[in-house]
Amino acid sequence: MDIGSLISNVSEPANYFDGHNNKSVILKSGDLIQAWIEYNGKEKLLTVTISPFGILKPNQPLTPFSSPLMNEYMYVGFSASTGVLSASHNIHGWSFRIGGRAQDLDPSKIPTFMKSNNAVMHKKGIALACITLVLLVICGSFQVVQWRKHAEESLEEWEIEYGARRFKFSELLAATREFTEENLIGSGGFGSVYKGIIPSTGLEVAIKRVAQDSRQGMREFVAEIMTMGRLRHRNLVQLHGWCRMKDELLLVYDHVPNGSLDDMLFSNNQQKTLNWEQRYEILIGVAHALLYLHEECEHQIVHRDVKPSNILIDADLNPKLGDFGLARISGHTINKQTTHIVGTLGYLAPELTKTGKATTSTDVYGYGALMLEVVCCRRPIEPQKNAHELVLVDWVRELHSRGELMRAVDPALELYNPDEAKLVLGLGLLCLHPNPNYRPSMRKIVQYLLGDASHPLLPIDIQLDIQGLISDFSDGYSQNESNPFSSQLTSSKSTSGITSLDEEMIANHGARATY
Repeated sequence: MDIGSLISNVSEPANYFDGHNNKSVILKSGDLIQAWIEYNGKEKLLTVTISPFGILKPNQPLTPFSSPLMNEYMYVGFSASTGVLSASHNIHGWSFRIGGRAQDLDPSKIPTFMKSNNAVMHKKGIALACITLVLLVICGSFQVVQWRKHAEESLEEWEIEYGARRFKFSELLAATREFTEENLIGSGGFGSVYKGIIPSTGLEVAIKRVAQDSRQGMREFVAEIMTMGRLRHRNLVQLHGWCRMKDELLLVYDHVPNGSLDDMLFSNNQQKTLNWEQRYEILIGVAHALLYLHEECEHQIVHRDVKPSNILIDADLNPKLGDFGLARISGHTINKQTTHIVGTLGYLAPELTKTGKATTSTDVYGYGALMLEVVCCRRPIEPQKNAHELVLVDWVRELHSRGELMRAVDPALELYNPDEAKLVLGLGLLCLHPNPNYRPSMRKIVQYLLGDASHPLLPIDIQLDIQGLISDFSDGYSQNESNPFSSQLTSSKSTSGITSLDEEMIANHGARATY
C-alpha cells in the first residue's frame, strides 16, 4: 500500500486464506485475481484481501493498516507494483461504494483476456526495447549537437548591449588544461578561479568559474557582466570577456601575478612584506577605485565587499579592486532596496546588518576597516587575541584615547612616516564611525590622502561639539545623505570612532572638546 508516493508503506506476500491455510497467489500467472479494499472510518483501519477470481471473499485480509491519513477528498488507484519484478496488470472490472459493501462482480460480464505466448512476447519486448534505445541514442546525440551549437553561438540582448568579448567554452578548456587542479589559484563564495593562457592570443588570464550550486548564479553573473563590461580604471581588475554554457558561468579577467593584498599582508614569505610607502600607495589606489565607482562611472556602483582578498596586486605593486559579483548599479535597472545581506564579517557596516541596504557609506566603512588592517597588519577580528584586542577598531580607538595611537602600527615596519600613519589610523576610525552620517565620502578621503585637503579634525572623545568641523566635512559626506552637523555628538570609547588626531589641530581650528 502506497500513501502519497510510489514508495510502499506496507507490503505483504500475495496470498489468501481458504478457511484452513494461507495459499499463495502467483501474480505473473496471468490468471484473474479479485481484490477487496475496505476502509473503516470509525476505526481508521484499511484492509486489503485478494483471492483467485470466482472464489468467495476470504475471511481474513492480507493485513490491516491503521491510517489517519484519509481526507474528505482523495484519489485511490492501483500502482501495479510487484516488488523487484517487472509486470503489466490489466483491470477487467471494479465496483465501489461508500457506506457499505461494494457490489460483487458478475463473472459473466468480465471481458475475456487472451494469454500470449510468454517466449514470443519476451522476444518482441527485447526487440522493441533495442529499437527504442537506438532511436533514443540517435535523437539524443542530435539534440546534444544542436544544444552545444546554440549555447555557444546564441547571444542574449544584454550580451550585445555590453559588448565585451564572448569566449567559447572550448577556448577556456584549452587555456586552463581542462580546469586542472594545478591551475587553481583561489576560490571564494561564488566559485573557483583558475589561471590560463588563451591559445589564440597568448593572453594570460584568470578565469572565475561561478559555483553551479549558487541559487542566484545567473543573476550574479549578469550583474558582474553589466558592471565590469563598462568599467575602465587603472585600479580596477579588467574584464576581458565571458563564457556561458547553459548553467555554466565563467568570467575572464586579467591575471594579476602577485595575488591578493591579503596574501601579501599575512604571508610568511619575507620577500612579500610591504614597506610603508607601498602600503600607503595601495590605499590611495583603492580609494581612487572606489571614488570612480561611487561618483565617476556612468551609474553609481556600490561594491559591497571591500576587503584585502578582493584587492589584487600587479607586478608594479599597483592595487586592482576586483570581484564585482556583488555589485549593484544604483538607481538604474537593479533595485538597490534589498534585504539580501552580502559581505564579510568585520567589514560590514552596522546599519547594513539592520536594514540590508548597501550604500556608498557602507563601502566607506569597509574601506576604513581596510585602512586599519593595512597599517596594523591585523585582521578586523582576531579570536585568538584577548578581550581588549579582539576587535581591531576597538583596540585602535582605545590606544588613541590613551594617547598611544602609534603603538597600533605594524611592528614589522621599521621605517614609516608617522604623520601619514597617524592620518590613516585616524581617518580609518572616522570611516568606521557607527553613524554613517559622520563618515567622509571617498572623494574627501582621496583629498586627505593626497594632501589636497587639511587633515580631518577629530577631538578626543567624551563630548564633541561638531560645529567647528562643518567647514571641513560639510561637502565630504556620502551622496544622498543629509548634513549631520546640525547637532552635537556624544561619543564614548566603545561606540564612537571620532577621536583626536592632533590636539593642536583642534585648538587651531576652534573645535571645542569637553573632557
